[in-house]
Amino acid sequence: QVQLVESGGGWVQAGGSLNLSCAASVSILSINAMGWYRQAPGKQRELVADITRGGFTDYEDSVKGRFTISRDKAKNMVYLQMNNLKPEDTTVYYCHAEYGLGASRRGFWGQGTQVTVSS
Repeated sequence: QVQLVESGGGWVQAGGSLNLSCAASVSILSINAMGWYRQAPGKQRELVADITRGGFTDYEDSVKGRFTISRDKAKNMVYLQMNNLKPEDTTVYYCHAEYGLGASRRGFWGQGTQVTVSS
């Protein structure tokens, strides 16, 4: 079982920055991959950025060059630094962890944190 707690959401004007944090209840080095997803009303949840156990990162095209995912292994924390925010980035952001191997592999979600970008 992995518990994830997000923080850092809020309101910001377009062009501003926010830094989201996700605290994991287990060592993030035991997690296959951690990522940030977002889900706008009426739309499917989409991957924004993820980072593997080995440190490889990937980003959704619309956030490349603006968002950066990082981690602090000692604190079991994953972050999403969001710069040059746009109104279309407004939605709820969720932290996700893929944990376990083979048949026991499971995904865990945080409760979500709201990001609002005003024009």
